Amino acid sequence: MHIRTRLGLAAAVAALSFTAMPVLGQERTPAPEGATVYIVSPQAGETVTNPVTVRFGLSGMGVAPAGVEAPDSGHHHLIIDVPREGFDFTQGVPSDENHLHFGGGQTEVTLELAPGEHTMWLLLGDHFHVPHDPVVMSEPVTFTVR
Repeated sequence: MHIRTRLGLAAAVAALSFTAMPVLGQERTPAPEGATVYIVSPQAGETVTNPVTVRFGLSGMGVAPAGVEAPDSGHHHLIIDVPREGFDFTQGVPSDENHLHFGGGQTEVTLELAPGEHTMWLLLGDHFHVPHDPVVMSEPVTFTVR
């Protein structure tokens, strides 16, 4: 699968510059009760064309860049074509073409996705890219790229 993101240079540098990993045994950052993250668009069942703009939504928490420890905040990770089942929520989110980091605090991305069906979901990470406790993740959204 080929994914091309359109991020500004400053955002890309910010996302890559905060790759600190948590100290072994460190407790996960708590999430406030009722915090939710969701994909605004595309919507489930929709057929879209490239480029695909994915918009993120968040309620009950704030967005802060990776590396910035702020209460009740985190940054987005877009997980593409990877099931939630079996995902290790106790470790930092991997960084590859299926696990996109938005450590600059971005709330949307424009992607080039291969034609066909795709499923994606959002996962909020703390300043170390580790999911909160409890985990703040969206429902998966499946759509088709024509």
